[in-house]
Amino acid sequence: MANPALRSLVKLGGTSSRLKIHVEQIRHGHHLRGKPPHVALTLQQRLELLRKQEPNPTKVNIGFSVPRPTSEEKEAWMAERKIRRTGASFEKEVRSGELSLNLEEARKIWLETTGPYNVRKIADHYGIYQDLFGNAFFFPAIHLDVNYSMDDDTLVKVCTGNVIKPAEARESPNVAYKAQDDTLWTLVMCTPDGNLVNSNNEYCHWFLGNIPGNKVEQGERITDYSRPIPVRGAGYYRYVFILYKQNRRLDYTEYERISPCLRLKERDWNTLEFYRKYQDHLTPAGLAFFQSDWDPTVKEFYHSVLDAKEPIFRYDFPKAYVKPQTWFPLRQSFNLYLDKYKDPKDTAKEFLLRKLKTVHPFKEPKPPLKYPNARVLDLGAPSWLRVQRKKERLGWGRVHDLK
Repeated sequence: MANPALRSLVKLGGTSSRLKIHVEQIRHGHHLRGKPPHVALTLQQRLELLRKQEPNPTKVNIGFSVPRPTSEEKEAWMAERKIRRTGASFEKEVRSGELSLNLEEARKIWLETTGPYNVRKIADHYGIYQDLFGNAFFFPAIHLDVNYSMDDDTLVKVCTGNVIKPAEARESPNVAYKAQDDTLWTLVMCTPDGNLVNSNNEYCHWFLGNIPGNKVEQGERITDYSRPIPVRGAGYYRYVFILYKQNRRLDYTEYERISPCLRLKERDWNTLEFYRKYQDHLTPAGLAFFQSDWDPTVKEFYHSVLDAKEPIFRYDFPKAYVKPQTWFPLRQSFNLYLDKYKDPKDTAKEFLLRKLKTVHPFKEPKPPLKYPNARVLDLGAPSWLRVQRKKERLGWGRVHDLK
């Protein structure tokens, strides 16, 4: 609805060309929010401003080069896939078991061709490179096979972002990769999440240096293994294994920690600073990571092993506002009104005493009434007491504390 002043001008036959009147329209008693349409930016202008922002920084490859599949190989794959899709009997034969698929061979081909590109894309999606190396990345040219042994028959495998509980990762994992005997390697396990002291740094959970070939057990243990300890209420933590190839033997004395290293402050770690220091002698070649969230074993680890109080992230809700008492609270239940100003412990104690009066250690509780509201209530009782007794019969509200 337009402003009355504007309507009066229209009735008078409009306004003079020399007369300029600024009229603020009001619709249903509310001012129009935001800038007027002739001042506000259009959607196209806003999109152009977003495009003019600083472009993403150039990503630098700090790893080994990975050969891409040739065009002939891609054409052969596409032709084979086309034949498989057009064959109506192929799926039936596989489902019935007449035709078996060699999944190990398929996985081997995938690792040698498009596997490093796919793993790099997944790790980039989880923010692994951004949080550990900044604007740098690398292709996992060396396949890193990591698994945790639960017992003689159960293995929990680390893939690319799968969830592994802290209870499943108590002990150090089994790590395997292909390497020549005359090469040296460095393996680091860290988490970019959950540093309780410095949010810009990480925690180092495992550090092995100067590993001869793929004999991980013969490497120098710089920092002993520490199990995942995701904090309660913080969600999923990422735990990353990075395999570096060395061009010579390195001295990691400054990173050595006395085993067992039970102080989290001593496990403070920064992957980018570590790589910048040894970038002339280290090249990242392998990558594997998993996610983990809190379970009860984390609390046990904090209390019994670290001898510290377990940190918990949770929202502290403010206390509900209770307005000052009035002499005659109208239209309010008398008992509920008084409970607002009582100590909750006293209220809980009152319900506990009432419960103990009805509970017998050797007798079964009385069966509930078949028709609770069939019995007549005492009409002489106040309304709030009648409502309370009716709730007790029906089992509504805080009456559940009596059961």
